[in-house]
Amino acid sequence: MNWLQKLERKINKFAIHNLMYYIVALTGLVFILYMFFGYEFISRLYFFPDAILNGEIWRIITFVFIPPSFSPLWIIFALYFYYMIGRTLEQQWGTARFNLYYMFGVIGTVAASLLTGTIGMPTYLNLSLFLAFAHLFPDFQVLLFLIIPVKMKYLAYLNWFFFAFTILTGSMSDRVAAIVALANFFIFFYGDFTRGVKRRVSNNDTRSEFNRQIREFKRKNR
Repeated sequence: MNWLQKLERKINKFAIHNLMYYIVALTGLVFILYMFFGYEFISRLYFFPDAILNGEIWRIITFVFIPPSFSPLWIIFALYFYYMIGRTLEQQWGTARFNLYYMFGVIGTVAASLLTGTIGMPTYLNLSLFLAFAHLFPDFQVLLFLIIPVKMKYLAYLNWFFFAFTILTGSMSDRVAAIVALANFFIFFYGDFTRGVKRRVSNNDTRSEFNRQIREFKRKNR
Protein backbone atom coordinates (compact mmCIF):
# COMPACT_ATOMS: atom_id res chain seq x y z
CA MET A 1 0.00 0.00 0.00
CA ASN A 2 1.54 3.32 -1.08
CA TRP A 3 1.21 6.66 0.69
CA LEU A 4 -1.68 7.78 -1.51
CA GLN A 5 -3.69 4.71 -0.65
CA LYS A 6 -2.99 5.23 3.05
CA LEU A 7 -4.12 8.84 2.77
CA GLU A 8 -7.28 7.74 0.95
CA ARG A 9 -8.18 5.44 3.82
CA LYS A 10 -7.66 8.21 6.36
CA ILE A 11 -9.90 10.74 4.62
CA ASN A 12 -12.47 8.28 3.32
CA LYS A 13 -15.11 9.09 5.96
CA PHE A 14 -14.63 12.83 5.40
CA ALA A 15 -14.63 12.72 1.58
CA ILE A 16 -17.41 14.62 -0.18
CA HIS A 17 -19.52 12.37 -2.37
CA ASN A 18 -20.34 13.85 -5.80
CA LEU A 19 -17.87 16.68 -5.20
CA MET A 20 -17.99 17.85 -8.81
CA TYR A 21 -21.73 18.47 -8.54
CA TYR A 22 -21.16 21.06 -5.82
CA ILE A 23 -18.24 22.66 -7.64
CA VAL A 24 -20.22 22.96 -10.87
CA ALA A 25 -23.34 24.20 -9.05
CA LEU A 26 -21.42 26.92 -7.21
CA THR A 27 -19.59 27.89 -10.40
CA GLY A 28 -22.95 28.24 -12.14
CA LEU A 29 -24.22 30.37 -9.25
CA VAL A 30 -21.16 32.62 -9.52
CA PHE A 31 -21.83 33.02 -13.24
CA ILE A 32 -25.44 34.07 -12.55
CA LEU A 33 -24.29 36.60 -9.95
CA TYR A 34 -21.73 37.89 -12.44
CA MET A 35 -24.55 38.55 -14.91
CA PHE A 36 -26.18 40.82 -12.31
CA PHE A 37 -23.18 42.44 -10.64
CA GLY A 38 -20.46 42.32 -13.30
CA TYR A 39 -16.71 42.06 -12.94
CA GLU A 40 -16.63 43.91 -9.62
CA PHE A 41 -18.25 40.86 -8.03
CA ILE A 42 -15.88 38.41 -9.73
CA SER A 43 -12.84 40.45 -8.70
CA ARG A 44 -13.74 39.76 -5.07
CA LEU A 45 -13.30 36.02 -5.67
CA TYR A 46 -9.93 35.84 -7.41
CA PHE A 47 -6.94 34.51 -5.52
CA PHE A 48 -4.84 37.63 -4.92
CA PRO A 49 -2.08 36.90 -2.35
CA ASP A 50 -1.93 40.52 -1.17
CA ALA A 51 -5.69 40.62 -0.61
CA ILE A 52 -5.57 37.38 1.36
CA LEU A 53 -2.77 38.70 3.56
CA ASN A 54 -4.99 41.71 4.20
CA GLY A 55 -7.72 39.51 5.63
CA GLU A 56 -9.80 38.47 2.60
CA ILE A 57 -9.30 34.80 3.41
CA TRP A 58 -12.38 33.62 1.50
CA ARG A 59 -10.31 33.98 -1.68
CA ILE A 60 -8.41 30.82 -0.69
CA ILE A 61 -11.40 28.79 -1.85
CA THR A 62 -13.64 31.09 -3.91
CA PHE A 63 -11.20 31.23 -6.84
CA VAL A 64 -12.14 27.60 -7.54
CA PHE A 65 -15.66 28.70 -8.51
CA ILE A 66 -14.69 31.35 -11.06
CA PRO A 67 -16.37 30.30 -14.36
CA PRO A 68 -14.13 29.06 -17.19
CA SER A 69 -16.07 31.32 -19.56
CA PHE A 70 -18.40 34.29 -19.31
CA SER A 71 -20.31 33.40 -22.47
CA PRO A 72 -23.85 32.20 -21.58
CA LEU A 73 -23.77 29.53 -24.30
CA TRP A 74 -20.25 28.26 -23.68
CA ILE A 75 -20.64 28.08 -19.91
CA ILE A 76 -23.42 25.48 -20.23
CA PHE A 77 -21.25 23.12 -22.26
CA ALA A 78 -18.16 23.78 -20.15
CA LEU A 79 -19.90 23.05 -16.85
CA TYR A 80 -21.59 19.94 -18.22
CA PHE A 81 -18.26 18.70 -19.58
CA TYR A 82 -16.46 19.24 -16.28
CA TYR A 83 -19.28 17.58 -14.37
CA MET A 84 -19.18 14.55 -16.67
CA ILE A 85 -15.40 14.26 -16.27
CA GLY A 86 -15.51 14.70 -12.51
CA ARG A 87 -18.31 12.20 -11.95
CA THR A 88 -16.62 9.61 -14.17
CA LEU A 89 -13.29 10.03 -12.36
CA GLU A 90 -15.03 9.65 -9.00
CA GLN A 91 -16.76 6.47 -10.19
CA GLN A 92 -13.46 5.11 -11.51
CA TRP A 93 -11.27 6.06 -8.55
CA GLY A 94 -13.70 6.25 -5.68
CA THR A 95 -14.79 9.32 -3.76
CA ALA A 96 -11.72 9.59 -1.52
CA ARG A 97 -9.17 9.47 -4.34
CA PHE A 98 -11.05 11.99 -6.45
CA ASN A 99 -11.32 14.31 -3.45
CA LEU A 100 -7.57 13.99 -2.93
CA TYR A 101 -6.83 14.75 -6.58
CA TYR A 102 -8.88 17.93 -6.52
CA MET A 103 -7.71 18.92 -3.03
CA PHE A 104 -4.05 18.50 -3.98
CA GLY A 105 -4.64 20.69 -7.03
CA VAL A 106 -6.23 23.43 -4.93
CA ILE A 107 -3.58 23.28 -2.19
CA GLY A 108 -0.78 23.28 -4.76
CA THR A 109 -2.23 26.30 -6.54
CA VAL A 110 -2.69 28.18 -3.26
CA ALA A 111 0.82 27.38 -2.01
CA ALA A 112 2.52 28.25 -5.30
CA SER A 113 0.59 31.50 -5.62
CA LEU A 114 1.45 32.57 -2.07
CA LEU A 115 5.14 31.72 -2.54
CA THR A 116 5.45 33.52 -5.88
CA GLY A 117 2.97 36.32 -5.25
CA THR A 118 1.06 35.46 -8.43
CA ILE A 119 -2.68 35.21 -9.06
CA GLY A 120 -4.19 31.77 -8.46
CA MET A 121 -6.50 30.49 -11.20
CA PRO A 122 -8.70 27.38 -11.52
CA THR A 123 -8.14 27.04 -15.28
CA TYR A 124 -5.21 24.65 -15.13
CA LEU A 125 -6.62 22.78 -12.17
CA ASN A 126 -9.67 21.95 -14.29
CA LEU A 127 -7.50 21.07 -17.28
CA SER A 128 -5.66 18.57 -15.08
CA LEU A 129 -9.02 16.82 -14.61
CA PHE A 130 -9.24 16.57 -18.38
CA LEU A 131 -5.75 15.04 -18.56
CA ALA A 132 -6.67 12.48 -15.91
CA PHE A 133 -9.85 11.53 -17.77
CA ALA A 134 -8.05 11.27 -21.11
CA HIS A 135 -5.35 9.10 -19.57
CA LEU A 136 -7.90 6.67 -18.12
CA PHE A 137 -10.32 6.75 -21.07
CA PRO A 138 -8.25 7.62 -24.17
CA ASP A 139 -10.80 6.20 -26.62
CA PHE A 140 -13.82 7.95 -25.14
CA GLN A 141 -15.47 10.06 -27.84
CA VAL A 142 -16.91 13.54 -27.56
CA LEU A 143 -18.64 15.61 -30.21
CA LEU A 144 -16.49 18.62 -31.01
CA PHE A 145 -18.73 21.56 -31.93
CA LEU A 146 -21.60 19.06 -31.42
CA ILE A 147 -20.93 17.38 -34.77
CA ILE A 148 -17.33 16.10 -35.01
CA PRO A 149 -16.57 12.88 -33.06
CA VAL A 150 -13.10 13.09 -31.51
CA LYS A 151 -11.37 10.69 -29.14
CA MET A 152 -10.17 12.11 -25.85
CA LYS A 153 -6.57 11.10 -26.49
CA TYR A 154 -6.37 13.46 -29.47
CA LEU A 155 -7.80 16.33 -27.44
CA ALA A 156 -5.28 15.44 -24.74
CA TYR A 157 -2.44 15.96 -27.24
CA LEU A 158 -3.69 19.51 -27.77
CA ASN A 159 -3.95 19.93 -24.02
CA TRP A 160 -0.34 18.81 -23.54
CA PHE A 161 0.77 21.23 -26.24
CA PHE A 162 -1.15 24.03 -24.52
CA PHE A 163 0.55 23.25 -21.20
CA ALA A 164 3.99 23.20 -22.83
CA PHE A 165 3.34 26.45 -24.69
CA THR A 166 2.09 28.10 -21.49
CA ILE A 167 5.11 27.01 -19.45
CA LEU A 168 7.50 28.26 -22.14
CA THR A 169 5.84 31.54 -23.08
CA GLY A 170 3.12 32.38 -20.54
CA SER A 171 3.07 34.91 -17.74
CA MET A 172 4.49 33.96 -14.35
CA SER A 173 1.02 33.27 -12.91
CA ASP A 174 0.12 31.06 -15.88
CA ARG A 175 3.40 29.17 -15.68
CA VAL A 176 3.05 28.53 -11.97
CA ALA A 177 -0.56 27.34 -12.33
CA ALA A 178 0.33 25.05 -15.26
CA ILE A 179 3.33 23.50 -13.49
CA VAL A 180 1.34 22.86 -10.31
CA ALA A 181 -1.48 21.22 -12.29
CA LEU A 182 0.96 18.93 -14.11
CA ALA A 183 2.74 18.07 -10.87
CA ASN A 184 -0.60 16.99 -9.42
CA PHE A 185 -1.29 14.84 -12.47
CA PHE A 186 2.09 13.09 -12.29
CA ILE A 187 1.77 12.46 -8.54
CA PHE A 188 -1.34 10.39 -9.19
CA PHE A 189 -0.24 8.72 -12.43
CA TYR A 190 3.44 8.18 -11.69
CA GLY A 191 2.78 4.51 -11.04
CA ASP A 192 1.05 4.07 -14.40
CA PHE A 193 3.97 5.62 -16.26
CA THR A 194 6.64 3.59 -14.45
CA ARG A 195 4.69 0.36 -14.99
CA GLY A 196 4.34 1.26 -18.66
CA VAL A 197 8.09 1.83 -19.02
CA LYS A 198 8.89 -1.44 -17.22
CA ARG A 199 6.42 -3.30 -19.42
CA ARG A 200 7.98 -1.89 -22.60
CA VAL A 201 11.48 -2.76 -21.37
CA SER A 202 10.31 -6.28 -20.53
CA ASN A 203 8.69 -6.65 -23.96
CA ASN A 204 11.85 -5.43 -25.66
CA ASP A 205 13.95 -7.89 -23.65
CA THR A 206 11.58 -10.73 -24.55
CA ARG A 207 11.66 -9.74 -28.22
CA SER A 208 15.46 -9.53 -28.18
CA GLU A 209 15.74 -12.93 -26.54
CA PHE A 210 13.33 -14.42 -29.07
CA ASN A 211 15.31 -12.96 -31.99
CA ARG A 212 18.54 -14.27 -30.46
CA GLN A 213 17.09 -17.77 -30.20
CA ILE A 214 15.90 -17.61 -33.83
CA ARG A 215 19.37 -16.58 -34.99
CA GLU A 216 20.93 -19.34 -32.91
CA PHE A 217 18.50 -21.90 -34.35
CA LYS A 218 19.27 -20.80 -37.92
CA ARG A 219 23.00 -20.93 -37.26
CA LYS A 220 22.82 -24.49 -35.94
CA ASN A 221 20.72 -25.70 -38.87
CA ARG A 222 22.84 -24.35 -41.68
